[in-house]
Amino acid sequence: MSVGTNHPRLAEDLAGKRCLVTGAGSGIGRAIAIALARHGVRVAVGDIDFSMAASVVREIGSDAISVALDVRRRISVDAAFATVFETLGGCDILVANAGVSSINRAVDITDEEWDENFNVNARGVFLTNQIAARHFLAQGTHGVIVNTASLAAKVGAPLLAHYSASKFAVLGWTQALARELAPHGVRVNAVCPGFVKTSMQSREVLWEAELRGLTPEAVLAEYIAQTPLGRLEEPEDVADVVVFLNGSGVPRLKASRKTQRHETMEAATTIADLTIRIFLYIMVQVNGREDSK
Repeated sequence: MSVGTNHPRLAEDLAGKRCLVTGAGSGIGRAIAIALARHGVRVAVGDIDFSMAASVVREIGSDAISVALDVRRRISVDAAFATVFETLGGCDILVANAGVSSINRAVDITDEEWDENFNVNARGVFLTNQIAARHFLAQGTHGVIVNTASLAAKVGAPLLAHYSASKFAVLGWTQALARELAPHGVRVNAVCPGFVKTSMQSREVLWEAELRGLTPEAVLAEYIAQTPLGRLEEPEDVADVVVFLNGSGVPRLKASRKTQRHETMEAATTIADLTIRIFLYIMVQVNGREDSK
């Protein structure tokens, strides 16, 4: 069953909610925006490329709006939220999905590569989350934030040290923010996609093949071999999980896990990789096995 397209209870939960999705002009963000819209959510499609955001809005229909958004710049994020508040009348959900990547050996990473990965992947999550959280707290609403992290946020990825570091930052921020906002009824989670079939991954495959002296086909075969399902993930797989995390059933999950400090995190503050394991769609794995940490 596809949660993103075929779950009446979620549609009932989400109908009429208002959401901003960043990096929604293509790939995972586009799939998330479309899946949420199918569940009755009024979606603001945010992207640095306004024409791509507008194209997704045309796919969705009249209840969606397009927003020009550079998540690296506070003034742009402020303006985007102002547009969402004015046009949609408020915001109930933020999906902070915008991200970039580049591939290089750790010893060869440039300052520019490091800064770009952190400015988009980490700073972009910080800025959008902070502004959304301020709004939720000021309005006294039980908002939802879902951040896109990565499998590379769970296990450091060779040739992606800078990208991994930026995504580790996303997980640390998500955990801390979840604990701060849970007493106010605001849920904060992150999804950790693995090898997803997107244009960004296609570029990474070519770059990695060149650096390692392999063919792109050989690199793809390695990705698939590391994935228990035996296939690359589709953007819709990630979107399914994001839709679920926005439903009202999430706070009722009583799953918990021990950290290395023997602390317990209740479901309201659990990072979404745990939820993903329970609900099947994205498996956080290393060398063909689930990450057990």
